[in-house]
Amino acid sequence: MAARVLYLGDTSLLGAAAYLAGVMRHMDWTFDYIPSHVLAGADLFDLPHSLYVLSDYPANRLAHELQHRLLRHVEAGAGLLMIGGWESYRGCGGDWQDTAVAAALPVQIAASDDRVNCDQPTLVRCVADHPTVAGLPWDSRPPCIGGFNRFRPNPEGQVVLEIQRFEASRAGTEVHFKPVDSDPLLVVGQWGRGRTAALATDAAPHWVGGMVDWGPGRVTAHAPGADPIEVGNLYVQFFEQLLRWCGGDGA
Repeated sequence: MAARVLYLGDTSLLGAAAYLAGVMRHMDWTFDYIPSHVLAGADLFDLPHSLYVLSDYPANRLAHELQHRLLRHVEAGAGLLMIGGWESYRGCGGDWQDTAVAAALPVQIAASDDRVNCDQPTLVRCVADHPTVAGLPWDSRPPCIGGFNRFRPNPEGQVVLEIQRFEASRAGTEVHFKPVDSDPLLVVGQWGRGRTAALATDAAPHWVGGMVDWGPGRVTAHAPGADPIEVGNLYVQFFEQLLRWCGGDGA
């Protein structure tokens, strides 16, 4: 049976939200959607959802009581995924630190602005075997991203992907890449019976960077009410696997 997702944020379906919505359409999953500027209504939490996705959705749009209702669903077996962005985690107006939802995520959210914008090469590195990253060419064809929220994993969280930043310079015809620092990109965990995950970068431009075109093939998708998208086939595979695992579909 196809999962049903409650997807909050990423501006609108005629903007950034078209990307993740398109992936879910490609998966034949259904979703209820709330734009970033709209307060979530209590009636949404009366509906059965197997996964809750928060991406560029400020904490003040989700009332304290509704956060606790969401977490009761997660404790009972639904999934919870936060995706990075300027209004995710601490960000610039995300302000999820010290909230009920933050306590359920497998990471520690910073108390101050956690945004990192990358103007130099920033590659993704796989550091653990996990269903979310299985079968993807992390070593032979690592994707690059353009920005992320910097967080720390909780002791019980498992770091699956890391961000490796480089300083690039040119000397004549030679280009040099010097490794600088690394940060967690994908951390997974558990809250009650539900699976949780924190992805530091975005699913949509600009922070997703070149990862949106990752892969030799192209995938087109058009979710109802959304702009159409054309993206890389490995980008789609990664987000499908991430959504399926969080939603309880998979080992």
